[in-house]
Amino acid sequence: MNEGTASIPEPAAPDLNPPAGTWPTVAQPGSGHRPRQPDAVSPLRAPEPAPAPDRPQEPTSPPEIPDVPQTEGDELLARLRALIARFVVLPSEAALDATTLWVAASHLQAAWQHAPRLAVVGPAKRCGKSRLLDVLAETVHSPVLTVNSTPAAVFRSITEDPPTLLVDEADTIFGSPKMAEKNEEMRGLLNAGHQRDRYVLRVVGNDHTPHRFHTFAMAAIAGIGDLPDTIMDRSIVIRMRRRAEGERVSPYRTKRDSPALRAMRTELARWTKPLADQALHLEPQMPVEDRAADTWEPLIIIADLAGGPWPRRARQACTRLVTAEAESEDDQPNGARILADIRRIFHAAGDPDSIATDQLLFSLNGDPEAPWAEWGRSGLTPRGLASMLREFGISSGNVRISDHTQRKGYMRNKFADAWRRYCPTVHPLGPPPRQGTSR
Repeated sequence: MNEGTASIPEPAAPDLNPPAGTWPTVAQPGSGHRPRQPDAVSPLRAPEPAPAPDRPQEPTSPPEIPDVPQTEGDELLARLRALIARFVVLPSEAALDATTLWVAASHLQAAWQHAPRLAVVGPAKRCGKSRLLDVLAETVHSPVLTVNSTPAAVFRSITEDPPTLLVDEADTIFGSPKMAEKNEEMRGLLNAGHQRDRYVLRVVGNDHTPHRFHTFAMAAIAGIGDLPDTIMDRSIVIRMRRRAEGERVSPYRTKRDSPALRAMRTELARWTKPLADQALHLEPQMPVEDRAADTWEPLIIIADLAGGPWPRRARQACTRLVTAEAESEDDQPNGARILADIRRIFHAAGDPDSIATDQLLFSLNGDPEAPWAEWGRSGLTPRGLASMLREFGISSGNVRISDHTQRKGYMRNKFADAWRRYCPTVHPLGPPPRQGTSR
């Protein structure tokens, strides 16, 4: 690395016992892999008591972390952020920070294991989705703008040096179940391209020789309404909205404005190029887990390389946007939603050992704010409920209920494992029993 290109701070010794309630240590450039440490509890302070199971947990603000020494990237990201805000009103400061970091991360795709998608969605027209893609097209690494393109054309445009895909009008591809089924190959391509070394195998030439095509590439996907769940799960989600009265942006003129945006692209490429090896070896501790951590890791690393306030702002944006999507997911009629609603029904009934199927359906279909009454002509049926729960290994059977009669229903203990895994904050259960102990 040419160390003259950025003022890189000296690596700090890792703190193996951070105080409880603070952010994980920021990954410092040049420090290599940093082991993930469990949350430590101060020996001078007793652990906080767990919240009462019948009281919903209050949302907490992410704790502050101090700014770290600045580098050239700090000032560069600040200017990029201002350029984006000049032409587009993002829904929040967190969304603006995330978009800024995503653009910068596109210039280091060779270092990433996962290529985060940027899902730019809105409830209606004129929310600024296409305008944001116009700005991204001038600032991201090697943009490939696709509108109504075939999957074959898209994966043939992806090389070992990944471009950045910009997919506009995604609602024409995935806007209805019939459209989504017709474009299943495109969905599969966008899913596969989230992780490195997932190839599309096709035969080419007159002799039909099998050939592997790359799929790994970052992608921004804009459209009205949500994208398919599997794409949203791999995305940093920016939920656009129409500008309110008093919110002003500059009109975008290609000939007038693109030179400044393209100059920013050149500066981003110059700053990130010598940092590729450092980015490859950094392993920051993340404020989220699982696939969300995979998706956000490139943005967190970019923020740590830039220094200044960006490590703090990146982690705050990550926490807030991931939490918002998790809350939105709870409102969708999917498996996690049915488990959460059944957990509430058991809790409201005093957590009996079992509930009859007809009683469960009466409560589910009777909730005016739940989707189950509209699940079919007569609402959710016993067969439909059984089909949804079967995916979690939960089945009905003959149960004895409170009036000492035997009916078809569900045992509470069959839900315990799924509740802990898929809706742990809804009237939390106690810890599962250790293996080898009796219930």
